[in-house]
Amino acid sequence: MPKAKGKNRRHKYSYNLNRKRLHRSARRRAAPRIACSHIRHAWDPHKSVAQNLADMGLAEDPNKAVPIPKKLLGMEEESDGQQPGKKIVRKPYVVTEMELEASLPEKKSNTLSRDLIDYVRYMIQNHGENYKEMARDEKNYYQDTPKQIKRKINVYKNFYPEEYKNFIASLKPEKMEVQ
Repeated sequence: MPKAKGKNRRHKYSYNLNRKRLHRSARRRAAPRIACSHIRHAWDPHKSVAQNLADMGLAEDPNKAVPIPKKLLGMEEESDGQQPGKKIVRKPYVVTEMELEASLPEKKSNTLSRDLIDYVRYMIQNHGENYKEMARDEKNYYQDTPKQIKRKINVYKNFYPEEYKNFIASLKPEKMEVQ
C-alpha cells in the first residue's frame, strides 16, 4: 500500500504561531514572589516595585542607594553642603521588624543522624578507645578506617558534649562491676 501524500516532507517550525495559550487569570500582571513576610504584608499590589520599596524605606538599586564616593574614584567633587532630597518612608515598621529579626541569634540546626549516634555509642561501649579494634568490628558496615571512626567519634563529642560526658560516666560503673 502506498504512503499517504505529504508524509515524507520535513516538518517546518512555524515562527508565527502563538503557542502561549495563557489562561485569562495568568495574563494579569503577577505580583513578585516575596520571601520576607514583613515585606509581603506591607506590599501594595496597585503600586510598582520601586514605589513599594521606597514606601518601606528599602532600596531598589543598591548601587544608587550606597554610591561609591568620588574621592575613591580619583575625582574631586565640589559640594554645596546640601543633601539630596530625603525620601518619605511611609512604612518604617518593615525595616525595624527586619532589623529585629536579623539581630536574633541564629539557631543551631546541626544534628547527627540517629544511625551515626547509635554507631558511635556502640563502638565506644564495646571497644573504648581502641580504634583498630573498632575498624575490625562486624558492625563496621561501611568499613571505616580507624581514623574515620575516630573522626566520627570526635564529631559526636563536639555536637553533643553533655550527652557524651553522661554516656562515658554511665560506662565507668559497668566496667567496675565487670572487674
